[in-house]
Amino acid sequence: MQRLLIADDDNEIRELLEFDLSHSGYEVDSAKDGEEALQKALTGNYDLILLDVMMPKMNGFDVCKNIRRTKSEVPILMLTAKGTITDKTQGFDMGADDYIVKPFDIQEVLLRVRALVRRSPNAKPAGESAQEILKLGDIELFPDSLETEIKSKRIKLTPTEFEILYCLMQHFNNAVTLAVLLDEVWGYNSDDDVRMLRVHVGGLRQKIEENPKIPQYLHTVTNVGYKLTPLGDMEE
Repeated sequence: MQRLLIADDDNEIRELLEFDLSHSGYEVDSAKDGEEALQKALTGNYDLILLDVMMPKMNGFDVCKNIRRTKSEVPILMLTAKGTITDKTQGFDMGADDYIVKPFDIQEVLLRVRALVRRSPNAKPAGESAQEILKLGDIELFPDSLETEIKSKRIKLTPTEFEILYCLMQHFNNAVTLAVLLDEVWGYNSDDDVRMLRVHVGGLRQKIEENPKIPQYLHTVTNVGYKLTPLGDMEE
């Protein structure tokens, strides 16, 4: 059974999430403030962490940042009353994988939880399919550690960054639409999340490109989406 940690100081919201996620088949643990959330996240073994942003003792952004210092593999879903792109970007910069704004529809939460827990290391099959491309050109992927290696340089990725790079590897040298990326990475396709995808791609570029403004590998295809050139072909 997949284990979730819910961190929220609002008793009503926390209990609602505990009830619905438990009845959806998940084992649920909870925390009432940021310090408790961080302590449980670092010592426990969870398949997903749901973090409220505004919590006493330590806010969700700082909790997320501290989790990412030692645990890069666990997916993190931020819960917040703030929904601006600036707030979302801050969450993604701290290492969050997805972001949902309060008040939320519980069915949307369940949808996003299902999409994220499939990235958990515990959900990954023991063996990789022979059809999966994990090494091509300059780029090699390491699913167990959520890392990529480019020209002998090891780079740590968040679960979402890894999934985006993995998806583009499967379609190398071909343009992948935003809709396909959203569907393959998050498990659903919503126009509202296009900017979220672009923020994650921007973060991925910062890690894998020597000069993110002149990318060698991860190219924007205007009015379509993105394309990966694993051999580092330069694009105009």
